[in-house]
Amino acid sequence: MEPKQPAAPTTRAGVLSLNINSKSALYAAYMPFIKNGGLFIPTAKPYGLGDEVFMLLQLMDDPARLAVKGKVVWMTPANAQNNKTQGIGVQFAAEEGGQGVKVKIEQILANALGSSRPTHTL
Repeated sequence: MEPKQPAAPTTRAGVLSLNINSKSALYAAYMPFIKNGGLFIPTAKPYGLGDEVFMLLQLMDDPARLAVKGKVVWMTPANAQNNKTQGIGVQFAAEEGGQGVKVKIEQILANALGSSRPTHTL
């Protein structure tokens, strides 16, 4: 009997629920420099680059949860340089609600984008 070949890596899908309740927290998490936009999500769960995730976002006082599909494009490990928060950067998909979420976030942050305030990403 031949030994089994290792399975090819698979993309792990996950559901991330995120409630951002202040403009400053949204500013710190938003990644406008990524195509289609994205968010930094603090998490200790192990993810790999390219993993697909599904996010349920609640922004500010809006009771609606926004559903958006994305993929991991950034990882900040535990004990990162400069005490950066551990987590992942998720790029919004071009479809699956991604563009609507990007537009909504950029409307909320209209005057803050381009600021020199530090964020979780850069």
